[in-house]
Amino acid sequence: MAISKELLDILVCPLDKEPVKLTEDGKGLKCAKCKRVYPIKDDIPVMLVDEAKIEE
Repeated sequence: MAISKELLDILVCPLDKEPVKLTEDGKGLKCAKCKRVYPIKDDIPVMLVDEAKIEE
């Protein structure tokens, strides 16, 4: 079960409130502004700043 488009449309980065986009590998949600990638575990986005990794 993948993340629905409706959910992706409303999810934002909890740090800077910018929209997040699905990563190419489909294993995370990336914020374009702060470059944090929030993991997706068992088809559930983990939108916690402490769980995110910063990628370029």
